[in-house]
Amino acid sequence: MNINSNLNQLIQIFSFQIKEIIQNHPNNNNLIEIILDVGRRPEGRFSFGPDYLAVKVISWQDLEYITKRISKFSDDNRAGIERTLHRVSCIRNRQGIIIGLTCRVGRSVVGTINIIRDLLESGNSLLVLGKPGVGKTTVIREISRVLSDEIRKRVVIVDTSNEIAGNSDVPHAGIGRARRMQVSFTQNQHDIMIEAVQNHMPEVIIVDEIGTELEALAARTIAERGVQLVGTAHGNSLDSLIKNPTLIDLIGGIQTVTLSDEEARRRKTQKSILERKTFPGFQIAIEINSTNYWVIHENVAHSIDILLANKYLPIQRRSIIEKTRIKIDYAINSSVSSFDYKSYSLLTAKNYQWNNLMKSHIPDNQRLSHLFNPTYKKKNQKIKLFLFLNLNISMVNKFKQTCESLKLTKIDIIITKDIDQANIILTSKLSIITSRKFRLIVRKKKLLIYTVNSSTIINLTKTIKHIADSYCAVILIINSKKLSY
Repeated sequence: MNINSNLNQLIQIFSFQIKEIIQNHPNNNNLIEIILDVGRRPEGRFSFGPDYLAVKVISWQDLEYITKRISKFSDDNRAGIERTLHRVSCIRNRQGIIIGLTCRVGRSVVGTINIIRDLLESGNSLLVLGKPGVGKTTVIREISRVLSDEIRKRVVIVDTSNEIAGNSDVPHAGIGRARRMQVSFTQNQHDIMIEAVQNHMPEVIIVDEIGTELEALAARTIAERGVQLVGTAHGNSLDSLIKNPTLIDLIGGIQTVTLSDEEARRRKTQKSILERKTFPGFQIAIEINSTNYWVIHENVAHSIDILLANKYLPIQRRSIIEKTRIKIDYAINSSVSSFDYKSYSLLTAKNYQWNNLMKSHIPDNQRLSHLFNPTYKKKNQKIKLFLFLNLNISMVNKFKQTCESLKLTKIDIIITKDIDQANIILTSKLSIITSRKFRLIVRKKKLLIYTVNSSTIINLTKTIKHIADSYCAVILIINSKKLSY
């Protein structure tokens, strides 16, 4: 990757004391932003953590010195430096006077999107998700350069805060041949998005920080007009986007559907369920967890359906190894069932707890689990199965006799209370709901769970026979705390 930060142009706006410290700092290449608050010491935030830059505290004169050397602040309290990608944000008091500045270092990184080059060439709309400061703006800046220069498409950037193409009427070279439309007021961003489609015939529109319902609606409108859309939004994952009522239209929206009794039995769900309203405006979603580790959803509609169905979600993970090699692997997302059904008033409190606990359960589709996680089940693997059930001594003895009659010779039974030895849990739904400590242990250790409706000998034997057929040996650990003598 080729990184161009133009750090010297940012340093020039500071007083001599801070300027000299930053220039001589051994880790100035890892500088992310500089924090200046009145009455406090100046602080530099690096990729490895924060560090004070001086002993002297910041005064009003220091802030005035800086604000005279940058552009005027817009209605979102952001300003920039001419012909650079640096951003300066201010904090004001109740009287509107500036009492703090956040100076973020803007970098143009060439080669950062090699990890998703195939997705850009597909022509599908992309949604980039990530927490603030993870590098979403840097990514879409490089996307605009690749789409306009290398793939040779007509690209228009809706640049609300001038972060993508810099704070100048002449766009920064980091966007390539793409054109940039500036937005005078942040609340008008959705109007400029529609105007870009109507007036300038783009093949691709790039929007940074989609954050309101009107912008989400405009994004859907653009996608339905046949224009490829690349946008960013704050959120760690698709799961967090589902919980965001403001941006839910980006992924098709959610509606409550009441099923018939027959359909509910066929699906093995409740009668009231959540379903996606329509097709999402974005076909592909990219979760940026770090600079070199991304999670890809190549079919957003399918992923949303799986999340709403409370099932395990297969995800694609891409990472950069040794700066040039790209590693792609697949896994089952273990946190797909954390959707907050309670906010939609669909379930009772008890069912709400149960659905949140399903995140540790095995997938309904076993073949899908094997496809994306081949190590999930091995014929030569020895399984230690922990029974968290209300059993007594007589039931354990009957269970031993039943196993012997069915010739389940691969099962060894021990009685203990040590759950650390187990890698699979067998319990009932009621036991999970009523035991908070057990729920915390399962979540922390990320154990797989089999459930039975009731602690009868028949249900217990059928379940363990199914498990025993899949592994070379099963060590059955019976919870001694549950035994009543």
